[in-house]
Amino acid sequence: MPSTDVVIIGLGYVGLPLAQGAVGAGRSVVGFDLDAAVVADLNAGRSHVDDLSDDDVRAMVDNGFRATTDAEVLTTADTVVVCVPTPLSNDGGPDLGAVAGATRSIAAHLRPGQLVVLESTTYPGTTDEIVRPILEAGGLVAGQDFNLAFSPERIDPGNPTYGLRNTPKVVGGHTAACSERAVAFYREFIDTVIAARGTREAEMSKLLENTYRHINIALVNEMAKFCQELGVDIWDVIRCAATKPFGFQAFYPGPGVGGHCIPIDPNYLSYKVRTLGYPFRFVELAQEINQSMPAYVVRRTQDLLNEQSKPLRGSRVLLLGVTYKPDIHDQRESPAKPVARALLDWGADLVFHDPHVAEWSVNGDSVPRVEDLDAELAAADISILLQPHRAYDLAAIAKRAALLFDTRGKVEDPGVARL
Repeated sequence: MPSTDVVIIGLGYVGLPLAQGAVGAGRSVVGFDLDAAVVADLNAGRSHVDDLSDDDVRAMVDNGFRATTDAEVLTTADTVVVCVPTPLSNDGGPDLGAVAGATRSIAAHLRPGQLVVLESTTYPGTTDEIVRPILEAGGLVAGQDFNLAFSPERIDPGNPTYGLRNTPKVVGGHTAACSERAVAFYREFIDTVIAARGTREAEMSKLLENTYRHINIALVNEMAKFCQELGVDIWDVIRCAATKPFGFQAFYPGPGVGGHCIPIDPNYLSYKVRTLGYPFRFVELAQEINQSMPAYVVRRTQDLLNEQSKPLRGSRVLLLGVTYKPDIHDQRESPAKPVARALLDWGADLVFHDPHVAEWSVNGDSVPRVEDLDAELAAADISILLQPHRAYDLAAIAKRAALLFDTRGKVEDPGVARL
C-alpha cells in the first residue's frame, strides 16, 4: 500500500473541507469513513455537504484524493485527523462512541512518528483521558513515539466570508513538541494557527466559544418574550443597542437554536462541571430558555389565529424554511422539528416549503411539501417564517401571505407579526 500524507476519519461538514485544504496544499490525502454510500459518492465526484460542490470534489479526486472504508490506510499515514460526530446520548451526556471507535482503529495501525489530531468537539480532558490511553495500549507513548494534539473545528456551514483557510485555528498538543508538529501541519493550508497551552485548553476554548453564544442567544430570546408583553419592538431595541461601538455585540432571538454546535456543545461543558459536584447554572438556564422557544412560537401562532377568530386545530399552517440556518440543506437539531411536532399535536393541518429540502418528516410521518408557494401563501391560514433563505423574496411573501409570522425579524411590514 502506498504511503499517505494525511488520513482524515469522518468525511462530513468538518472532515471534507479539511481534506480539500490538505489536498490544495499538495498533500496526498485519503478520507476514511464507515458510510459506504458517502465513500462511493465522493470517489465519483459527488458532494454531500453544502460548502463543497460536486466540482470541488471532482477537483480533489483529480488531485489524488480518494475515500475508503478500509482502515488499513491508517498504517501508512503520516498524519491522522479525527473528525467524527460527538452527539449527546439519550441521557443528555456526551456520546463519545464514534471518537473511541475511530481511536481504536488508529491504535490498531499506529506506528512511531505519526501525528494524531482530534478535531471532534468534546469536554476538556478527552484527548488525554480517553484518546491517549487507547493509543498507548499497544506500547507506544504519546509525546515520545508519536505526536498527539487536539484542534477544535470551526467550520460554519454556509458562511460566505469565513472558511477553512481564513478562520484562525487553535491547536493544543500533549507536549510542546506535539504542538509544534500539529501547528506546522495546519499552517500549510490555514492562514493563522494559534498554539494553546495544551489539549485541555484547546478543548475548553471551543466550548467557551459556543457557550458564549448559547447564553447570549438565551438572553435575547427571553427578552423577546417579555418585550412582546410590554409592547416593545425587540428588533428595534437590538438595532439601537448595536450602534454602540464598544461593549456590546448583537445577538438575535429566534424560534430555537439548531445545528451541530450550539444545542450540543455547552452540554459537554455542563457534563464536565457536574463531575466536580455542582451544576453549571448559566448553561442549564440557557438551555431551558432556548428549548422553550419552539413552544413559544406555537403559542404566538395560536394567539395570532385567535385574533382572526380561528382555532389552531384544523388551521392550515405553512412553515417556511426547515433547515437549521439559512441557505443550506442541513437540518441537524433544527427548531423546525419541535415547532412542527407541537403544531401537529394541536391538530394543525401542516405543510412546508424549503428551497433546499425536497422531503421532510416529523415523528416518522412525511409532511407535505408545497410546490406552488404563491398559491399556498394565500391559502394557508398562517405562514411561519422559520428560516429566511436568500431564495425567498420576503417582501413578496409578506404581500401574498394571508397572515405571516416572522420569527427571524427580517420582514419590516406593519401587516406582519414578528417574534
